[in-house]
Parts: sequence; structure tokens; C-alpha cells
Amino acid sequence: MGTSHARAYHAMDAFEIVGLVSRTPGSRDRLSAELGGLPTFSSFEHALRVTAPDVVSVNTYPDTHAEYVRISLEANCHVFVEKPLATTAEEAQTLVDLAQKANRKLVIGYILRVHPAWKKFTSLARELGKPLVMRMNLNQQSSEGQWRTHRKLMDSMSPIVDCGVHYVDVMCQMTRARPVTVSAIGARLSDEIAEDMYNYGHLQVTFDDGSVGWYEAGWGPMMSETASFVKDVVGPLGSVSIVDEVKDQTDDIEGHTQTGGLKVHSSSRDATGCFNRPDKVIDTSDEPSHDELCALEQEFLLQAILEDLDLTDHMQDAVSSLQIVLAADQAARERRTITL
Repeated sequence: MGTSHARAYHAMDAFEIVGLVSRTPGSRDRLSAELGGLPTFSSFEHALRVTAPDVVSVNTYPDTHAEYVRISLEANCHVFVEKPLATTAEEAQTLVDLAQKANRKLVIGYILRVHPAWKKFTSLARELGKPLVMRMNLNQQSSEGQWRTHRKLMDSMSPIVDCGVHYVDVMCQMTRARPVTVSAIGARLSDEIAEDMYNYGHLQVTFDDGSVGWYEAGWGPMMSETASFVKDVVGPLGSVSIVDEVKDQTDDIEGHTQTGGLKVHSSSRDATGCFNRPDKVIDTSDEPSHDELCALEQEFLLQAILEDLDLTDHMQDAVSSLQIVLAADQAARERRTITL
């Protein structure tokens, strides 16, 4: 993600990258060379002091997000941070409060919010009536480097937390209702991860308008590729689904966001009880690439800074989605339903 966002900043005239920070010399040197030879640093704090930037972009593992965001805001910088904002809802809210007090922009990387097909998917779901049934998953059959990355992510959070914030955020946008209860199940399918962690999880959330949603996520070499990508919403007036899943998506970072089309089904029937409206497929094959989506996120960041956009809802939505998935993690571990 850091590479993709750096490419976006580099391509935009309004930004000038003053430094790249990475734990390993190889990663930062490769990116520096790609972007024309930029200053590199091994220490975040040192880079912040030396470069005195206007904006900091945080694209590290989740357990360091909150600390780097806090330090950046205290240095009077605007901040872009990959999701999740923090590892606890309380910590996330503290950062939101700090950003508002400092009058700095804090943008959280919910990439699906800038994705044209996902925005259309959300809009169409709102036309299906209430309540909604929202079914979503992203199972990833990972090996080698990707499995190492997944294991590193699970040092701080489970798959239903790390990826779940995206899809729970989408559910909240679709319903614009208050989440009421969360339940979840989880299973540890590998001895290569900590004993208190699980690499498969399934959460269920209910809303005060009667809507319900579930999200499933599994990581690892044992995961099945059957039904690995489900994005489907049902309401009284019909349904809308993302169709034509990307083949071999688990080997491609773009599989997380890519779509082939949107299938819209109406529940309308004639006097005989037969359907009287054909299903409609909306072609989305011309969607942006992953790097182009990251560029859209940075265009939003730039707009927020230059036009002084009110990001209150954006930040609070990030806290809310994090609260829901963390409650799901608690529900899975304690084997009980959590009331929000």
C-alpha cells in the first residue's frame, strides 16, 4: 500500500515527497530509485524532524498506526493512514479528537469509498427497501510471501478485523442505521500462528432498522477458492450483486477491489406472479487499477486540505466500523453475542 500511495503522490503536482521511511533498506531503496532518487530513512521520528513535512502518509502494519498518527498530528501534520486507524476503538477516538483539536485533516484509507463500482453498488443497495440482508466475504488462499504478510498482520489482529472494517463500513453506508448486536465465530487452522489467534472468522451484525449482514474472511494455504468472493445485498424490492469475480485474485492485490459487473434483480411481478422486469447487468470492467484507486484517495486528501473539508463523518465512520469488528473479535473469543 505504501508503494502505491507513494506513486500517487509522486504523480501529483500538488505533492512533493520529502522522504521515504521503511524498516528495510531494500524496500525503501527500490522505491526511491523508482521515483527518481528520494531521501530515505530507517527511523520515522528522525525523518519527521529532518523533513518537517506538511503531510504524513502512514502505511505500516496496524499495530503501529496509532503511534505514528499521534506523533504526526502533534507535529502539526495532516495525515493519511491506512485502515484500521488503531487497534482499539478508544485509541481511534482519541486520534480523531486530537485531529479536530489540532485542526488537521485525518483521512483513513477506506479504498472502497472511492471505487466507482463499489459506490454504485452501495447506491443501488439503498434502493432495495428495508431491511437489507448483506452478504460479503474475502477468503484468500495465500502462500509464500503473502502468507508471511498475513501471519505478520495476525500478530496484531484477525482477518475479520483487518479486512472486515472495509465491508462493515460498506454495510453501515448501505443502511445508515445503528448497529445493535455483533456475533462471530473463529477457527485456528494453522500451527504457524499464535495460539490465541484464528485465521478464519465469520461475523454477523444486526442493525436497528432490521437489517442484517455477515462477513467472512480466511487467510492461509489451506483456504478454499470456492466462493472466495461474495458481495451480495438483498432487500424487499430485489437484490444487487458484484459478479464476475477476478480469477486467481488471491495472487493479485487488485483482487481485493476488482469487479466485473453489477447484477441488479427486481422482485417485481405481474398479475400471474411471474417476474416482469429482466435482470440488468451493469458493466464495470473499465474500473480503475489499484494504483489509480490509491491516486483517487490522495486526490480526496488533497481536496480535504485545500478546501478545508469537514471530515467529522469520515473519521467517526472509521471509529464505528472499527468498534463493530473489534466487538466481533471479542464475540468470537468469548463465544457470545455483544450488544453495542
